[in-house]
Amino acid sequence: MIGSLFKAFAQLSDPRLSRVLKWGIAGALAAYVTLVAIIWTVLANVSLFTNAWADWSTDLAVGAAALVLPILFFPALATTIMGPMLDGVAEAVERRHYPHLAPARVQPVSEVVLGTLRFLGLTIVVNLAALPVYAILLITGLTVVLAVTLNGYLLGREYFELAAARRLDPMAMRALFRAQLGRVWSAGIVIALLFSVPILNLAAPVIATAFMTHVAETLRMRANPL
Repeated sequence: MIGSLFKAFAQLSDPRLSRVLKWGIAGALAAYVTLVAIIWTVLANVSLFTNAWADWSTDLAVGAAALVLPILFFPALATTIMGPMLDGVAEAVERRHYPHLAPARVQPVSEVVLGTLRFLGLTIVVNLAALPVYAILLITGLTVVLAVTLNGYLLGREYFELAAARRLDPMAMRALFRAQLGRVWSAGIVIALLFSVPILNLAAPVIATAFMTHVAETLRMRANPL
């Protein structure tokens, strides 16, 4: 697993990976600038109070919040923009490290939609089930441990399915996931930690996809060595 992570970092200089990373960051930056420009334009043309001092103070506070708050969601926005391009990252990893593989299977639209809905439902159920545990751990300060563990499971499953679905049908993919749950979950925890590091979390979707492509291919070959 450590070797897979090193390979993922080493391939960041690959133009096919860096292109996805640049588009994600550029798209998120464009959305951020647009949002701030809209808010400041509205503030410049709308008076919330008749008192000039109160109106100016409110505009300043809202304007400052408009500059700062979106930064908190910048990585999530970049991740969303990169999402549709991550299959290309997996393909680039396969071409460099597994050139013997046949072309990836084409996923039917129905399979993609059902998989997305299934994962969304799983995310909701897991988080709702964990709420009582979060409440108990709140006084202990261990909520971070639970969050990383849960996100490790969810992110591990999400990125595993992204990579494994290129080579396995849904039934075989789920069977491999269940058989290798511990390894996939551990890989997911690594991914969750990548997403928790500022600045690095901007590149986390690309690194996670490349990393899990190696993990999924290793597990698939172990399950079917011939």
